[in-house]
Order: sequence, then structure tokens, then C-alpha cells
Amino acid sequence: MPPGAESENANDCRVTLWPVSRLTAGAGRLTMVTNMFTGLVETIGKVVSAERAGAGLRLRVDLGRAAEGVRLGDSISLGGICQTVAALDGTVAAFDAVAETLARTTMGGWQAGTRVNIERSLRPSDRMGGHFVAGHVDATGRILENRERADGWWLRIEAPADLFAEIVAKGSIAIDGISLTVVEAKVPEFSVTLIPTTLRETTLGDRAAGDLVNLETDLLAKYVRRAVAALAGPDESNRRLLDALGRSGFID
Repeated sequence: MPPGAESENANDCRVTLWPVSRLTAGAGRLTMVTNMFTGLVETIGKVVSAERAGAGLRLRVDLGRAAEGVRLGDSISLGGICQTVAALDGTVAAFDAVAETLARTTMGGWQAGTRVNIERSLRPSDRMGGHFVAGHVDATGRILENRERADGWWLRIEAPADLFAEIVAKGSIAIDGISLTVVEAKVPEFSVTLIPTTLRETTLGDRAAGDLVNLETDLLAKYVRRAVAALAGPDESNRRLLDALGRSGFID
């Protein structure tokens, strides 16, 4: 792909490739510049229409106050799914979702009237109040419990087992695009607690046991997992390092 060319990833979010020389001294390799989110929902939007287009889906979503400043080609997080604005009509934006997105997320079940969490992509000048969210959904989870207990409001979710290498207590996770802190995690489920603001200002207040939600594990956890896997090779010094990290409780 030539420098400056644009492509679409599995969750239909625009990605641009530039030569390293554009960003740092030296040249040769390509670096990826992609849009990011914080997991702090700006508003709740509403699906205006959802029409099948071959194997994909053409969505029109009313972004409400989050439509301010949005332009064609911008990336928007819809329920935690990064999508590219394909058309604009006032506060209503159109998006084209591909088959992979529909298979991996809850979007395939959206219809006119569905409420979705909205967040515009992060600008370099914005405050980082949540955690780095890419909008690339890993899988869906099923809600087991979403109710108030004596010690607060608990949301308990069943998730695919292979995600738990990246889900840890006190770590971050994005649920339907909302940055939340994991309280408990043990295969096959994890729990978070919700404050009244989250219940009021996001779609989690609408969710009930049995509902599916979009899950994106922490981006940093993904890189750590890849780095640890690379260490687990034949090099004896790497094995000693992994043993030391295990004894100290950093890894299982």
C-alpha cells in the first residue's frame, strides 16, 4: 500500500499509513496513524435506519450534540465500534458496516430506534480521562447481572475464555464503548461496578440479563500479552525473567 493510502480495518475505522520520515528522523518503514477514543461517552445517539447492503449494513444514526464539528471521513465510536462517516445530513450521519463487523459485534441486531453510545475520536489536545480505546471490538459478552446490590450497582458479564489473558482486576475494559474498571475476573465472567452517572448517561442503564454487549480489552494488555508470548521461547534468560515475574504476581 503506498504512503498516505487509506484502508479499513475489521471494525470499519479509517486507518492511514505514512512513512516514518513524516513523523521521526529516518525513513523506510511505515507507521500506522489511527484514531483513538477515551471510552468517555459524549451522548446517546439513536439509529434512524439500518438497511442491508449486500453482506454489509448501511446505518444512519442521529448523533445529537456529538454531530458538532463532524466531517465526512471522521471516525465515530458507535456502541464501542469505530465507524467512518460516509454521509452527513444535519445531525444524522451514515455509516457502512462490513460483514466482519456484523459478525463480531452487536451491530447486526441494531434497528431503527436502537440507542447507542456516541464518542468522537480523540484529538491531541483533549484530556485523557478514560483509557486508550481503539474501537476495534474483540468479541461480544452476555450480561449475567445488571442490578443494585447492598454495596453498589454491579454489572456481571460472561465473556469468551480467550479474552481473560487481557482482563484483570483493576484493569480497564471497554463495554459498548464505555471505559470501565474491572473489579473481579475469573473465567468465564468478570464484573464491574457502575456509578449513577454511567447508568444515566450511557446505554448500560437500559441493559438487562441476557443482553449482548461489545467488549474491547485494554490495548496495553494486548501489547504486554504479545511481548510475554515472544519471551516464552527457547532463550533460558527469558524463561528466568518469566519465572521471576510469575513469582512476583505480575503474570499467572
